[in-house]
Amino acid sequence: MGDPFIRHIALLGFEKRFVPSQHFVYMFLVKWQDLSEKVVYRRFTEIYEFHKTLKEMFPIEAGDINPQNRIIPHLPAPRWFDGQRAAESRQGTLTEYCNTLMGLPVKISRCPHLLDFFKVRPDDLKLPTDSQVKKPETYLMPKDGKTNAADITGPIILQTYRAIADYAKSSSTEMALATGDVVDVVEKGESGWWFCQMKTKRGWVPASYLEPLDSPDEAEDPEPNYAGEPYVTIKAYTALLEDELTLQEGENIEVIHKLLDGWWVIRKDDVTGYFPSIYLQKAGQDIAQAQKQIKSRGAPPRRSSIRNAQSIHQRSRKRLTQDTYRRNSVRFLQQRRRQARPGPQSAGSPLTEEQPQTDSPRPQPAVPPRPSADVILHRCSESTKRKLESGV
Repeated sequence: MGDPFIRHIALLGFEKRFVPSQHFVYMFLVKWQDLSEKVVYRRFTEIYEFHKTLKEMFPIEAGDINPQNRIIPHLPAPRWFDGQRAAESRQGTLTEYCNTLMGLPVKISRCPHLLDFFKVRPDDLKLPTDSQVKKPETYLMPKDGKTNAADITGPIILQTYRAIADYAKSSSTEMALATGDVVDVVEKGESGWWFCQMKTKRGWVPASYLEPLDSPDEAEDPEPNYAGEPYVTIKAYTALLEDELTLQEGENIEVIHKLLDGWWVIRKDDVTGYFPSIYLQKAGQDIAQAQKQIKSRGAPPRRSSIRNAQSIHQRSRKRLTQDTYRRNSVRFLQQRRRQARPGPQSAGSPLTEEQPQTDSPRPQPAVPPRPSADVILHRCSESTKRKLESGV
């Protein structure tokens, strides 16, 4: 059948999503040479990075040498920060862009970079779960090509953060920061790299260099999940600090706390520690896409490694210590092991008429362990914290 290639790419519309924060993804119907049709979802920041890499691969066709030779279509930079109206109006631009891509010479329209970008990813197959507080909102392209104003519900309210230290970018896709810079966060990646914009600049920034304006704490950090999620390490990492873990590639671990700065708390056997999430992949999933991200950016720096950090908040961020993680993790694992043990009746012979059942004392309910002072301080209300700080 020959090498695979794409026959056509059609923009179906876009989705408004709310996890981990509010953002938009565009829906594309990709028609392959074997007559299969796949739906994929891509953020505009991803599309723009794909476009920039394509221009670097084909500088002549991009017009970098002679502008008159340009055949790769133009794509505006991510200027969709004013919300859903801009996301909706950009559909015409993306439709024209995809149609032009498919008409380019075979060396471009069938290059591995383009084919890999539009291949189905594991996230493309995920459906919203019932546990999600707010399900995605879907807006399909009108068949007549005209916009529908009834679908436009309002602008995105971007979150504003402040830089706590100078950051020098290491690639063209990143954005440099100076201490005190105020940026709008457009996309919060699980890897700890956030896509930000500041006036006319935009790019990826490590989340560890940013703090909310109203509090040192990140309100969207989830609670720990001591049941753990199975993940596999896709790159070896050697611990630089005592609260980190050293692991080789291909090791099975459990993630117990997904922090937005990209440094997750993981469990290996009974040991816990920080590990860069960009070096992890869910068990059973293809690691190709994750390894591409490692090559493009790598793990972000940790907050504790930043020199001359200057916060505007008097108190520091609330973080559980690794001792607290370990204690709670051990308690959870012990409880899970006790529940997995067979009961006295299943260990022996079943009851018969010759073995009358006797009244046995009911087992007392398990008393949960008293939370540590760190956990209490982490979960108590602001009113309680003020009383504790004032010594009341």
